[in-house]
Amino acid sequence: MTQSALDPSLGADVVAVATHLDRGRTVLRLEAAALEACARGLDGAFATAVDTLLGIGGRVVVTGMGKSGHVARKIAATLASTGTPAFFVHPAEASHGDLGMVARGDAVLALSNSGETPELRDILVYAKRFSIPLLAIVGRAPSALADAADVTLQLPPLREACPIGMAPTTSTTVMLALGDALAAALLAAKGFERRDFAVFHPGGKLGSRLVRVRDVMHGGDAVPLITPERPMRDAILEMTNKRLGCVGVIDAGSLIGIVTDGDLRRQMERPGFFDLPVAEVMSAHPRLIQADALAVEALAAMEGPPRAVTQLFVVEAMDQCRPVGVIHLHDCLEAGVA
Repeated sequence: MTQSALDPSLGADVVAVATHLDRGRTVLRLEAAALEACARGLDGAFATAVDTLLGIGGRVVVTGMGKSGHVARKIAATLASTGTPAFFVHPAEASHGDLGMVARGDAVLALSNSGETPELRDILVYAKRFSIPLLAIVGRAPSALADAADVTLQLPPLREACPIGMAPTTSTTVMLALGDALAAALLAAKGFERRDFAVFHPGGKLGSRLVRVRDVMHGGDAVPLITPERPMRDAILEMTNKRLGCVGVIDAGSLIGIVTDGDLRRQMERPGFFDLPVAEVMSAHPRLIQADALAVEALAAMEGPPRAVTQLFVVEAMDQCRPVGVIHLHDCLEAGVA
């Protein structure tokens, strides 16, 4: 804090604002320094923890008391949404029947800054009794939790960021970050992808952006198709009936071209246009998208060079060019992809 920020001549309000800002920045810097120390100190125990969680056939049961419990809930939610089945069990409720939620094949991830949280005792004993892997994120070792755990992730020496140095601030931030690190490492090890993420996040803006092309495309009899030798009058009839603003031109089942509303506008004044074979009007090598691509990828392809288009033909594999559907710009907009 600068001397000028404390100068009473600046007015009480200015001094107060400067003080608040400096205190806020101090908290953030203390927590950032603790995170950096945690990253530097990460060792083989972290890799063992990841391997242990990869090796279980059940779920990760995350538990903690007080502020550690709030962090544990978030870690469980992050794990569950990134491909590692997980849920939170309150340690006090565990002692009154919720231990029945923990089964062989599961693993327990327990959080405690002190490592001496008495409410954790029963769930720790239960895990040891039934040979359930016990992992700990703990601030102090040796401690009851660290000694009981099969794998211990110990927080670095840190200072709580509150002015009195007692409220859980830095410690909970580092615990939360370690949980994120575990979830991200498991996600990568399992080959979890954006498309998998969409399965667990179907709602909201994120869910809409991760919708797949096959979920919103027009398929089956709704796909407008015609062969290259047919007259343009038949192509126009097909376009009108299917109402997608285009018709795909197929030869031996493979897509070789496309006729769009724009092609009609540009070429309709040609002599004998309605009797011209489709092959003379079509645009060859139409843009394609795979059925399992994301709808947002289809939107990007429509907006790409050399010019924007409003529809794409959909194929199962890019090297086969056999159309299975059509996705229109309006389909993307209706799905919330924009």
